[in-house]
Amino acid sequence: MAAGSFVIVLHGHLPWVLEHGRWPHGEEWLFEAAAETWLPLLATVRDIRQAGAAPTMAIGLTPILLEQLSSPAFQDRFARWLRGRQKRALADAAEFGGDVTLVALATRWAEHFVDLAVQFDAIDRDIPGAFAALWQQGAIEIMGSAATHAFLPLLRTDAACRAQVRIGLETSERILGRRPTGFWLPECAYRPGGPWKPPVLDRGLVDRQGLEGILAGEGVAWTVLDEHLLAGARTRAVLGENGPIPVGWDQAGHEPERAWRSPLEVHRVGEVSVLARHRQLSEQVWSARIGYPGDGRYLEFHKKHGQDGLRYWRVTSARADLGRKERYEPEAVAGAVYSHAQHFATMVRSMLQTHQDAHGRKGVLVAPFDAELFGHWWHEGPAWLRDVLLTLGADAEVDLATPSDVLASADKQVEIPAGSWGDGGDDRVWLEDKTRWIWEVLHRAEHRMGVVVRDLNWRGSSTVRKVLVQAARELLLMQASDWPFVVTTKGAPDYGFKRVSGHASRFDRLCDLAQDLDRGGEPTETQKAQLREAELADSAFADVDLALFG
Repeated sequence: MAAGSFVIVLHGHLPWVLEHGRWPHGEEWLFEAAAETWLPLLATVRDIRQAGAAPTMAIGLTPILLEQLSSPAFQDRFARWLRGRQKRALADAAEFGGDVTLVALATRWAEHFVDLAVQFDAIDRDIPGAFAALWQQGAIEIMGSAATHAFLPLLRTDAACRAQVRIGLETSERILGRRPTGFWLPECAYRPGGPWKPPVLDRGLVDRQGLEGILAGEGVAWTVLDEHLLAGARTRAVLGENGPIPVGWDQAGHEPERAWRSPLEVHRVGEVSVLARHRQLSEQVWSARIGYPGDGRYLEFHKKHGQDGLRYWRVTSARADLGRKERYEPEAVAGAVYSHAQHFATMVRSMLQTHQDAHGRKGVLVAPFDAELFGHWWHEGPAWLRDVLLTLGADAEVDLATPSDVLASADKQVEIPAGSWGDGGDDRVWLEDKTRWIWEVLHRAEHRMGVVVRDLNWRGSSTVRKVLVQAARELLLMQASDWPFVVTTKGAPDYGFKRVSGHASRFDRLCDLAQDLDRGGEPTETQKAQLREAELADSAFADVDLALFG
């Protein structure tokens, strides 16, 4: 009999990059994610099913990622990009000449890109549709997220949070054919209800709704948060057939058998069930110090052959600089993948058994990861995932589950503090001295959007409405958590500055135009061109409900 359930969650997201640069920052990110993560994950699911097993897991596809993957522009450009990668590999093979090892690796890359192109055409170039079909068949569960992956706790108003949540869920439903009941809070960032002081522009305390209330109001049943938020939880109620029974804030000390605050338990915050990321288990995969991807046999991510080139080297050693990396040996990888998958499966089994022994209850062990870790950052990640799911799927001591499968086990309600899964467990990665100006721009834009939606006659003028819908798109895209993140982490600070500034400038020009039109003015040729440019560059979200911003 199983000691408990194991839930793996892969969160997939990329900001809007179509029409916003190519390389090194821009559409290349999207092409690499499709080739190195999304097509390989679809192949992994196929392989697991062909082995007679169930690929039980939850996969997150953020609305803004879905918008891009379903775009005809992406589908055409990605197919051409794959052909270009194949040609690059063949050119490398010719350049390597008599170096048999490198020629073999280059030829292997060329064949790989041909296989990806065949796979892409076989699903009619529709990656979201392929995942939606798997969801419809019950093979996986798909979760939704905020429209553009905004860091919700730092948005100025509840209305802005609600707009991100509702537009996100409606977009997922439009593209996937079903409305998700699970929701990935961007950056696992949560804020409870109560008085809140905005961190910029010197505003006083405002009363805010807890994010769980906004999620529940949109039909969300579950989300994932970091383990440390449960550790700081206050006990609120025991959940039973007759409803919640209130308890004191220190009930955990009086009722250890219920395993309050354990990351292996499903809790409820308000009406939303919360699954907690188990840090110790998860770090076996993502940790730079002990994570499996650091094994010397795996493909080295950072070293490429030439600018924007292909990878021909292995990790070798975490301490080795790029000049000392040795050549990749594909034949050595299968053993590493199998060994690491068995180690992980043993940890899952042991943790669930320990929880059951301690509390007499079946636990729920949750391991959420950024999906791009599998295939993009860690080339062998999809193969490892396949072996883990096949191993645990055949293990009588572990039930593989999706989040929706385990919600009925929630028998306790708590209140939790604010926090995220970022460095420090708070908002410091997204709000610090170098990014404070971003939040000032965002808060001013939020306020202005509310004013123009309230004051302008967009319901009576299709032209004013058209302009304000595009302004709303610019606001949503401006709110992406990616921009302050790439500034703080120095991953692409110039690109982050450029994207926020660009969307902000377009937003203000569009609001100015809407106000002129509302007063009976006519757009100039320059203004018409600016609107066309904005609609071409930022075409996400087909029909935005402006009332959400009022």
